[in-house]
Amino acid sequence: MDQTVAERIKRDIADNDVVLYMKGTPVFPQCGFSAAVVQVLSHLGVKFKGIDILVDPALRQGIKEFTNWPTIPQLYVKGEFVGGCDIVREMYEAGELQDLLRDKGVAFADAA
Repeated sequence: MDQTVAERIKRDIADNDVVLYMKGTPVFPQCGFSAAVVQVLSHLGVKFKGIDILVDPALRQGIKEFTNWPTIPQLYVKGEFVGGCDIVREMYEAGELQDLLRDKGVAFADAA
């Protein structure tokens, strides 16, 4: 993996409490899986940085190598890789995502 890409990923993850590597942008997701994760985060009122991997092929490949995870989207909370769409959705439905956010000190709207 390109060292500059790895550094960029580390910096993005370090500088933002919640980062979503996704296809498209939070306002205009380019795939259903990215849209689903944006929907969960938006429903929870979580502030997050969406990073569009479609505009940068090196980043698109680099993020997969960085986590050793083959798919996009990828969600990070306080520097920790949480998972992709299915994992995020399952965690949200089970209340585990909310617990993780709470444990990490990330503000969100606790809507039942």
